[in-house]
Amino acid sequence: MIWATFAILVGLPVLIWSAERFIHGASFTAGYFGISPLFIGMFIIGFGTSAPEIIVSIFAANQGNGGLALGNAFGSNITNITLVLGTTALLSPIIVKSEIVRKELPILLAITFFAVWQLLDLEVSHDDAFSLLGIFVLLISWSGWQAFKRPKDQLGKEVAIEITDSQLQLKSHLIWLAVGLILLIISSRVLVWGAVEVAQYFNVSDVIIGLTIVGIGTSLPELISSIIAVRKNEHELAIGNVVGSNLFNTLAVVGIAGVIQPVQVDATFLYRDGLLMLGLTIALLIFCLGIKGPGKINRFKGLALLLCFVGYNAYLVSTQF
Repeated sequence: MIWATFAILVGLPVLIWSAERFIHGASFTAGYFGISPLFIGMFIIGFGTSAPEIIVSIFAANQGNGGLALGNAFGSNITNITLVLGTTALLSPIIVKSEIVRKELPILLAITFFAVWQLLDLEVSHDDAFSLLGIFVLLISWSGWQAFKRPKDQLGKEVAIEITDSQLQLKSHLIWLAVGLILLIISSRVLVWGAVEVAQYFNVSDVIIGLTIVGIGTSLPELISSIIAVRKNEHELAIGNVVGSNLFNTLAVVGIAGVIQPVQVDATFLYRDGLLMLGLTIALLIFCLGIKGPGKINRFKGLALLLCFVGYNAYLVSTQF
């Protein structure tokens, strides 16, 4: 138990740090080779902030802990909307001007609804997983087309500024890219082992561990990135991080886990966690599209999201002890 706790305490910080290094290395390397800043913002940064969830879920599914993988994906999505956006909105209200982000939000809602609908039979089967990965491929293709079609979108402008501000050379970015990826893999493996051991010791389901400890931990890169973005008045990056990450979590993380091994869930997971994730996505869409003028997540909405995060996690913990 001591070593398992130590694995979580060490694995999470290393996971967060390596994810940040991986994101920076990938983004600036792509920019160096002339890849559209908008595509980097929509795809590479979104993938990078979801890299911890993807690798953690691969290890979990390989070990037969599919519940941990699915809980990680859904827990991260819930945490991204409540904790990440709630915290950043309290620091600085988030104004959404990017047309791309506004178009991605209805897509995110549709994909979230589809993922929850798949759980009506209380299983993520191989067919379900392959359908999610198929949509994932289509989404990447759409992202590339949008980046080509609308190169001057606000999100692309903010990513271009970030790339321009970097003082490192290509060699340094490549080194950080490699170091970040290697440490991501190692820390994810350590974290999964520790989380499973703790769950077994306290007789807590791996789904709950995935929704809480692992889900929150793997969302910390999004939290850090979003706080930094709003501090620089780069609101599109803050909201783009969350939208992109939730798309990747729902499609790639759940899809990869289901391909490795079908994941069984109980009805509680569907009606508690699945419907909460869907409801939060609907709220996010309403907040960001706006009724009159650009969408905005003000401090009041941010506080409401944070209270939802606290209440939800307090409820999960109370049901286990």
